[in-house]
Amino acid sequence: MSHALPQLLQKDLPLTALAPMQDVTNLWFMKIIAHYGSPDYFFTEYFRVNDTSRLNRNILSAITENNTGRPVFAQMIGESIPDLVRTAKELCKYNIAGVDLNMGCPAPRIYRKNVGGGLLREPEKIDQILGELRYAVSDRPLTVKMRVGFENTDNFYQILDIINRHNIDLLSLHGRTVKDMYHGEVKYNLIAEAVRRVDCPVLANGNINSAKTALEVLSQTGAAGVMVGRWAIGNPWLFNQIRQALRGEEITLVPLVDVRKYIDRLQQTPTVSTMPERSRVGHLKMFLNYIALSVDTEGDFLRLMRRVQTEVEMFDLCDRFLLSDMTKTFALAPSLSV
Repeated sequence: MSHALPQLLQKDLPLTALAPMQDVTNLWFMKIIAHYGSPDYFFTEYFRVNDTSRLNRNILSAITENNTGRPVFAQMIGESIPDLVRTAKELCKYNIAGVDLNMGCPAPRIYRKNVGGGLLREPEKIDQILGELRYAVSDRPLTVKMRVGFENTDNFYQILDIINRHNIDLLSLHGRTVKDMYHGEVKYNLIAEAVRRVDCPVLANGNINSAKTALEVLSQTGAAGVMVGRWAIGNPWLFNQIRQALRGEEITLVPLVDVRKYIDRLQQTPTVSTMPERSRVGHLKMFLNYIALSVDTEGDFLRLMRRVQTEVEMFDLCDRFLLSDMTKTFALAPSLSV
């Protein structure tokens, strides 16, 4: 039996979701994104699940202290069935939209433990896990985020059939293999195959860097919506722009001065006062890697930003590129991939 998904912001439009990203999509970042235009759904960073695991308090705060008004799915990563079941039941005591199983994380230190993307090598194990989780999560949605395969797509259709067998309520599908990481073509044709084959809504994920791309991917795949990860770091206005494009409206251009304000907001992390300067600069660079090419498509800002050592240098550089010409706007589609 499938379960109704939470209400969308606009029920006649395709769905949008912010992809879960470890060390990024915490409560603080969800609130920042919500300030610029929420997606329909949020997903937490993953709760690590093993025989000694307890619910991580920081990740839990993205559920318990979330005032964005949008549903939050709790994401788990692990392979021990009793512990996944235990954790799912614990999570269901909180105000979650559903429980999400990570079967796509491409980090080698993760998949070597046969969790995340590593599970895609073992369809039988997936069958067992989803069977037990579906039984445990009986009163709300159970969702899966995965890739099209581990190093090839040999198991792809078998895994889609397993997803059907266990009445999964939503499938987020990144159109690359685990070994592809974030490189190479996204196989949107396989996302289209999944849309035809599974009974639940499918979210297309992978390299959706603009509203225009989102529309093209929706039209090519027939997916129920899009899930955006890294490109939403670079452009927090993206979910609003996607909705504007879907409604056939002109996309509102973002002045670079607003991007400068976004960078200030990113700098105000909850732990900013306790972090050494070097860590603060490193933290901001992680975000600026995604923002830089929309600010300056030539790549000068990106190159210079990666070299700066201090906060003063960093903000001087941001001012130089973002505040020198008040008529300049943010590029709608970044020209290069990071």
